[in-house]
Amino acid sequence: MNSPLNSVTLFHLGPVPIAEAVVVTWAIMAVLVTGCIVLTRRLSLAPSATQAALELVVDTVDSQIRDTMRVEPVPYRSFIGTLFAFIFVANWSSLVPNVEPPTAHFETDAALALLVFLAVIWFGVRTGGVGGYLKTFASPSPIMIPLNFIESITRTFSLLVRLFGNVMSGVFMIGIVLSLAGLFVPIPLMALDLLTGAVQAYIFAILAMVFIAGAVSEGKPDPAKPDTPN
Repeated sequence: MNSPLNSVTLFHLGPVPIAEAVVVTWAIMAVLVTGCIVLTRRLSLAPSATQAALELVVDTVDSQIRDTMRVEPVPYRSFIGTLFAFIFVANWSSLVPNVEPPTAHFETDAALALLVFLAVIWFGVRTGGVGGYLKTFASPSPIMIPLNFIESITRTFSLLVRLFGNVMSGVFMIGIVLSLAGLFVPIPLMALDLLTGAVQAYIFAILAMVFIAGAVSEGKPDPAKPDTPN
């Protein structure tokens, strides 16, 4: 079992080393993109069983965005849905023999947490402008600016640590039990690890929604007051 802090280099692209986690990430991205193209190329008003299942997934994501963020889901659906799908498939990639989930490696989780950090800024600025987003750091009082700024950094780091710790610990636990007890004993642990992987993908997506919702709601400009009749 390789250390999650030490990536195994498979080959080089010029001077750039390409690690195993990167290759697995590329493979997952290819599977997701290809699957989306294949499954959505023949949509119709009379949905097949596959289309109905996909629509149920989209409706579930939309419902979760509405319940968590209290906004219309369309602007956020692609980012939140893709984030959840990638982490879910990445966590479950341990089902493939000799494949370690890329989310069990520090750099992958750091990249995902950075995406959420940038998404908070992007959606905050898009909703309230640069000034509106910067005002969120002065809520509820300007004296909170340093603390709110530190919070935006620490909560991003917490996303990284939570996902990395849970997925990496599951991989190591199964590897250790497998080396000591044989092939069939770790199966219950593998089932538990898959459940944990699904839960961690859900939690990561929910926290991303909460962070984005904070920037969007606090940075939203005040609606104009309606004119009152004389």
